[in-house]
Amino acid sequence: MWPGLMRTAALTHGAHRCRLWLRASSSASPSSPPSQRLLRAPGRDAWAPAPCSWPGPVPLKTSGHCRVTCAVGRRGRGWRRRRDIPSAVQVCIVQKRDTEKMYAMKYMNKQQCVERDEVRNVFRELEILQEIEHVFLVNLWYSFQDEEDMFMVVDLLLGGDLRYHLQQNVQFSEDTVRLYICEMALALDYLRSQHIIHRDVKPDNILLDEQGHAHLTDFNIATIIKDGERATALAGTKPYMAPEIFQSFVSGGSGYSFEVDWWSVGVLAYELLRGWRPYDIHSSNAVESLVQLFSTASVQYVPTWSKEMVGLLRKLLTVDPRHRVSSLQDMQAAPSLAGVLWQDLSEKKVAPGFVPNKGRLHCDPTFELEEMILESRPLHKKKKRLAKNRSRDSSRDSSQSENDYLQDCLDAIQQDFVIFNREKLKRSQDALSEPLSAPEAADTAEDRERASPALPMCGSICPSRLTES
Repeated sequence: MWPGLMRTAALTHGAHRCRLWLRASSSASPSSPPSQRLLRAPGRDAWAPAPCSWPGPVPLKTSGHCRVTCAVGRRGRGWRRRRDIPSAVQVCIVQKRDTEKMYAMKYMNKQQCVERDEVRNVFRELEILQEIEHVFLVNLWYSFQDEEDMFMVVDLLLGGDLRYHLQQNVQFSEDTVRLYICEMALALDYLRSQHIIHRDVKPDNILLDEQGHAHLTDFNIATIIKDGERATALAGTKPYMAPEIFQSFVSGGSGYSFEVDWWSVGVLAYELLRGWRPYDIHSSNAVESLVQLFSTASVQYVPTWSKEMVGLLRKLLTVDPRHRVSSLQDMQAAPSLAGVLWQDLSEKKVAPGFVPNKGRLHCDPTFELEEMILESRPLHKKKKRLAKNRSRDSSRDSSQSENDYLQDCLDAIQQDFVIFNREKLKRSQDALSEPLSAPEAADTAEDRERASPALPMCGSICPSRLTES
């Protein structure tokens, strides 16, 4: 594939940069981790690494604090990925210079998010990720913005997502799938304690670390429900959505709750074991036909699967949510999981049966070429592009705006976007946990007293920007 792809690249302006990137990736030792191989780029003009400039009050804010190493993916909610249309959401690997720690950075173009009506989902995802942290989730570390994009810096997991490994025809053993089920059970139990329904559990959204442990990501359509509430929106990816979601949409029933994520885990586990899903459902299927499908069709289990695995899948793929396994307590009581050491599992002391190859980057390599060749606003040219835009905007009369509505939306994003820094938050929490001396305690109390009068004033003049889902 690569020779033909490179012949195509040679016809473009970015051909030289592509060749440098390939040479940089192939020159490092095969035994080196993918992140290190990508950093060993010969020459200043090599694509990996490239400098990056991020405005915003976070440690990653200037070109001296971080560098981009490579593009690894595109994610567009509800959009089929096409080679000729850039996605609103893209992902690359970055390195924090002071600690040399690697992260994944998801960046979302503001204008495209407005045009596709995705701003609300982005803000909801940020709101959720800033409040949660778990060993089997992809955790948020920083969020910030500039004139063009919104940025989310999260845990870097180099093992690839389960969809990629399915496409590579990896044969997952029952023990490996059972481990994924248990790790997702711990993640979903934590999310339930935070009143969160994920609503999009699928192979694409489960990333493996270099040891092979599973981590749930992408809270773009997640929702928060309080005690006694039920969700009613038709949200998710159809092949993985629970029957009660469709039923609620068609008949206007009582809605659905946390059980829907456990159904998705069952579909996921079945697909990992067999290579295809238990029901032949596609995005084009009408909702009414799916309600009928779940009431008539039955799941076919492979005779060679163990009775314990079949029993576990049956409990996860129970159509009636009242009888479905849908809590950590239910899982721990299941006979097929009687031998699981849950405490060791939560500390990642149980070795996965499948360990991704550490000598390669587990993603589609064409993402990197797309960023250089097809992307109209590549990240490595952002600094020059923003400077040109500022110069142009300052010379143009603001009253002659070509699109006042779009500009109003972009201004609202600029104002409402929440900056987040988990590293700084952890330092603050550690400092608060340490006993303060008497002068320090007095200073802290005095600071609180000075700050407190501003709170009611802000509340009275700033209307809430939150809207009900």
